[in-house]
Amino acid sequence: MEQYVLLRIMSLTGVDLNLFQFDRHNALYFFMMNADEHIYIRYGGRDAASATTYLDFDSLELALAQGLELHTRYQAGNFEPQERQEPLYPKDILTLKKSVIDNNRCVECHLVDDYLITEMETAGTLDKLQDMYASPDLHTLGIYLDIPRGLQIDRTERAATAAGLQRGDIITHLGNHAVYTFGDLQFRLDRVHRRSTELPIGINRDGSAMTVVMALPDQWWFTDLTHRYWSVDPLVFFNAERLSTEEKQTLDLPVDGFASRVIEVDINALLEGAHDLEEGDIIVAVDGVEQNIITQDLVTHIKLMHTAGNTKTLTILRGDEIQEMPLTSKRQRYRKRGN
Repeated sequence: MEQYVLLRIMSLTGVDLNLFQFDRHNALYFFMMNADEHIYIRYGGRDAASATTYLDFDSLELALAQGLELHTRYQAGNFEPQERQEPLYPKDILTLKKSVIDNNRCVECHLVDDYLITEMETAGTLDKLQDMYASPDLHTLGIYLDIPRGLQIDRTERAATAAGLQRGDIITHLGNHAVYTFGDLQFRLDRVHRRSTELPIGINRDGSAMTVVMALPDQWWFTDLTHRYWSVDPLVFFNAERLSTEEKQTLDLPVDGFASRVIEVDINALLEGAHDLEEGDIIVAVDGVEQNIITQDLVTHIKLMHTAGNTKTLTILRGDEIQEMPLTSKRQRYRKRGN
């Protein structure tokens, strides 16, 4: 640590967002870089379960050592810097400038991402699959890291096992990009197209470099959005579980559809006037749609295909009766004073 110059950024007001690219819903994030603004390593990252799942002092010490090694390579001319994009500053995000900067408020990290994604929604350029479900969970791929040892694999399951990854393998590349820390890995994984079906992963196994190609599982991109408080994430105030294949066949519903049984109704459904669903209701369609090739999860379908705050029509089976019921989702305004 003593070989680094330490700088803590307290506000993103004057920061080039296209240089300091990261998932801004993290609680802690380090960039190890040089005076020429070339980034060596990212350290940080989280999952939906905890802000500190992938953080500890041993992995930080390892990352710091790797950063110094890369700096030595840079000085020797053996490091290829990343391409620089045109600068983007918080003041260039017009709604953020108006609501936050012009009111002399702190430009907080999570606010930047939320205003960005909301402006994309307004402009019609938002791809919810790519942009809303940020930072896919590594565990969905079946990869579990030995956290103190950085990108060394502790164990594998499902897709990772099928791809041939093993305990003790050290992940070195994702696609064509070198990765040194979980922060690097998560950053690169987030940039994989959500409709991709394969992912090349470079590893070091017992001192030998090799590449395995993982077949990405269905919905590998899915993450719990609860901690993000996205304005574009429709709050629906119920939970549901998919019907079994046998239940769908009995009810003459599409086997690959998202028909689901309501298992929990949030009290806020009543307070917000969102819907009149009851536990046990079977939702068979949303605005007449019964299937989605992207997902068979009903709530995920609503979040992907419908605008937060709008009203849609649910077709439900209650007992032996088919009914249609309005569902009005809620749009969040997390820590956006003055909106």
